[in-house]
Amino acid sequence: MKKYFIPAIRLTVVLTVLLCVIYPLLISTVGKLAKGKGDGETISLNGKVVGYADVGQKFDKPGYFWGRPSAVDYNAAGSAGSNKGSTNPNYLKQVSDRVDMLLKYHPYLKKSDIPADMVTASGSGLDPDISPAGAQIQIQRVAKDRGVSVEQITKLVEEHTEKPALGPSTINVLKLNIALDELNK
Repeated sequence: MKKYFIPAIRLTVVLTVLLCVIYPLLISTVGKLAKGKGDGETISLNGKVVGYADVGQKFDKPGYFWGRPSAVDYNAAGSAGSNKGSTNPNYLKQVSDRVDMLLKYHPYLKKSDIPADMVTASGSGLDPDISPAGAQIQIQRVAKDRGVSVEQITKLVEEHTEKPALGPSTINVLKLNIALDELNK
C-alpha cells in the first residue's frame, strides 16, 4: 500500500501547484497583456464608463438601435441561455411576442424581413452584437425618431460593421448607439 500511497501524494501536490498556482498566474499574466488589461474593454462617453464592449445592454428607446434579446434580462451576473427547445410552447410565444413588438415599431417590415438574431436570445444572454441585417431593419425607425436622414444612419451602420477574417459581420450595439449620440451633438 505504501508503494502507491507516496506517489499518489506527490502527484497530488505537483498537480495542485501546477493547476492551482502556476496555471492561474500564467493566464492572469496573459490577460494583463490583452486589451483592457484583463478587466474587459470598457467603453466611455464623456469620460464616464458606460459599459463593456463584450457585454450586451438593454436599449429599448426608439432613438437607439436595439440589441439581441436576452434570456437573463441583460444581467451579467446571471449569464445564461433560456435552455428552451425550439418546439417549446413558452419559447415560441416569446419569439412570437418579440416579432409582434418589432412589427409594431417597424410597420414597414414584413415578418420575413426580421432576422433571427433580433427575436432569439444568444447562448450567453449577453450578446453585445447584432447582424448587419438586424441593424438595417432599424435604420428607418432610428432616423425618424432622431430627425436625421436615413443616409446618415446608414453610413453610421456601415462604419460600425466589423468584418472579421473568419465568421459573419457584426455590429456592436453599444458602440453604434454612442456614435448616434455623438452624431446629435
